[in-house]
Amino acid sequence: MGIDRTDGKDDDGSGRADRQDVTGRKGRGGRRAPDDRPVYVIGAGPAGLSVAAALRERGVHAVVLEKSGAVGTSWRGHYDRLRLHTTRRMSALPGLPMPRSFGRWVHRDDVVRYLEKYAEVHELEVVTGVEVTRVEPAPADEHRPGRPGWLLHATGGRRLTGRAVVVATGYNHTPRLPDWPGLDAYAGEVIHASAYREPGPYAGKDVLVVGVGNTGAEIAVDLAEGKEPGKRGAAGEGAAARVRIAVRTPPHIVRRSTLGWPAQRTAVLVRRLPVRVVDGLAAALVRVAVPDLAAHGLPRAGTGLYTRARQGAIPVQDVGFVRAVRRGAVEPVAAVDSFDGDEVVLADGTRIRPDAVIAATGYARGLDGVLGHLDVLDERGRPLTRGRRSPKRAPGLYFTGFTNPISGMLREMALDAPRIAKSLARG
Repeated sequence: MGIDRTDGKDDDGSGRADRQDVTGRKGRGGRRAPDDRPVYVIGAGPAGLSVAAALRERGVHAVVLEKSGAVGTSWRGHYDRLRLHTTRRMSALPGLPMPRSFGRWVHRDDVVRYLEKYAEVHELEVVTGVEVTRVEPAPADEHRPGRPGWLLHATGGRRLTGRAVVVATGYNHTPRLPDWPGLDAYAGEVIHASAYREPGPYAGKDVLVVGVGNTGAEIAVDLAEGKEPGKRGAAGEGAAARVRIAVRTPPHIVRRSTLGWPAQRTAVLVRRLPVRVVDGLAAALVRVAVPDLAAHGLPRAGTGLYTRARQGAIPVQDVGFVRAVRRGAVEPVAAVDSFDGDEVVLADGTRIRPDAVIAATGYARGLDGVLGHLDVLDERGRPLTRGRRSPKRAPGLYFTGFTNPISGMLREMALDAPRIAKSLARG
């Protein structure tokens, strides 16, 4: 694991050319010899590792390429407070349960430890420090008629040829910061939420969090509570003096669990139902379980929960946000319109002067430079296919980990992995 076996030269990518036939010529009985070129998996996060393990289980040689120096890099960089919003049991990857000692809601550090152990237990071939910059169809090979494969261009001048490619670089890949008017000349501090770790640097400051998704809501609570929160989330040591959260579209808010029943299990049960049915059920449940925050500046969402989820807006799981808004520790305000000198101009015309702005404004998939020329992405840069289906114009190219369903992203990755492996094993 973590050993770079490539040398920067044209290669079949297997690293084993001296030990086995790599020609793809017909063997005994006229049958075509198996294509022993590896399947390259791009990305050593949970999606990539789970696919590699499923492929190995089926006897398919898989090589995981990771641009950083370790598995699970994106998880290592998340804010300190983070815990999964999905249960331990329903967040495990195929072939290795998460330990009970992790608790029901697994902490970020335990997710990293789990991914390290997963790669070790499954004896995955992970090559670190290799960034794939472009993927294209491999040139025709007379020894492999009908099996062109894929050519990967990577750092160090590497050219790697594989029989197939699985892209698993992650849903949260490239931080996205809106091009607000006046931002370049703004005198204050602005960071993307991906750079936030803990509330210490913001103790005693006036902070504006932009975006009320799960990340923005949780960072706002973290800032309001500080390092050592008091009882029931009261401000403690290291808390910000004032926390506001800019809201463009009111989100759906759900309890992470109700009477011990996790919201994820409900999502799994209803995700195959018609959208309008789920919208109606969710509206009734939220009215009972979640207080109306309209008096505090945050009205209920105007469109259905599942309708919004299908559009990419996942409900906010309440891990202290509702309580913080109700007691005034987090103040909802209008969306950010622009920046003017040392002021932030809101959509309702209000001007404020926070000491720091933390933009929880999401991520781009970051695939255009690598795959944009293949016509396999939609207008927003997202893969047109996922799981066991390859694009018709790009057979042998697979995607996993680029959706965020209400039933849980890790669960979806765990379902995708054996399906992709089965499809590739047939080939």
